[in-house]
Amino acid sequence: EDSLQMWDLNKRLEAYLARVKFLEEENEVLQAEIQSAKGNPAGDSWRAKYEEELRALRDALDCAFREKCTAELARDNLYEEVQQVKSRCQKEQAAREEAKKQLSLSRKELEEERRAQIWLKERAVQLEKEVETLLEVHEEEKAGLDQEIASFSQSLESFRCAPVAFQPVEVEDYSKRLSEIWKGAVETYKTEVSQLEGSLCQAKENLWKAVEDNQQSQLQLQRLEKDLAGLKARKEMLEETLARQWQEQRGEAEKFQLAMETLEQEKQSLRVQIAQVLEDRQQLMHLKMSLSLEVATYRTLLEAESTRLQMPAG
Repeated sequence: EDSLQMWDLNKRLEAYLARVKFLEEENEVLQAEIQSAKGNPAGDSWRAKYEEELRALRDALDCAFREKCTAELARDNLYEEVQQVKSRCQKEQAAREEAKKQLSLSRKELEEERRAQIWLKERAVQLEKEVETLLEVHEEEKAGLDQEIASFSQSLESFRCAPVAFQPVEVEDYSKRLSEIWKGAVETYKTEVSQLEGSLCQAKENLWKAVEDNQQSQLQLQRLEKDLAGLKARKEMLEETLARQWQEQRGEAEKFQLAMETLEQEKQSLRVQIAQVLEDRQQLMHLKMSLSLEVATYRTLLEAESTRLQMPAG
């Protein structure tokens, strides 16, 4: 039984020793790999490369941040320009409304001048008709007075008395008064006609001035409309540029975000790999320690057994 137990123990010891030797060799290989990885410039180059890539990505991130700040400043500037353009458009719109009001007032004044001109023309025609009527009445009255004077002179000739005693003094005074009244009326009508003609000329001048003001207002309105169209086109162009820059900035930000996420994933995967390697190494160390303890135990048993076997022979 002792021989069989020893033989079994020897077999198990050989198996354990072989396993320990294999694990020691594997441990040595791993240690050599770790040492080579620590002292290998390729590892340093890989680490340097990783650090260089990380540095480049940080520089790219800083550059993107600076570009973002620049784009924000450009956006703020464009917003200020748009606000200025809006205020200018509002001012031009107010000027346009004012021009429209002035144009409507000019049109009203023009209509009033036209109406006044028409009324003056009608008044002039009416006065001309009244003057013609007065002239006809005057001619009729003059003809009647001539007839009365002729009939009166004939009746005077029929008398036998001296003609000197019967001179028509009252008739001559009457005719002089009528002629003076007629001259005064004619002068009055001439004065009124001249005043009406002056008013007509003034109305024509006001009409021409209103027409010129209307033309100038129309030209100014056309210029304002052209400026407004140009400002609208510039506003649309600025808005399109701002939208395009905003889209480009958003796309670049998304690209940098994806790159950062990719780097973060690679970092996490490297951490997991390093943790896995450390865990495997820890397991190997525990296994090595357990095997060392078991070998030491078997060596103690073997030494004790060899001592026990040598004692009877001694």
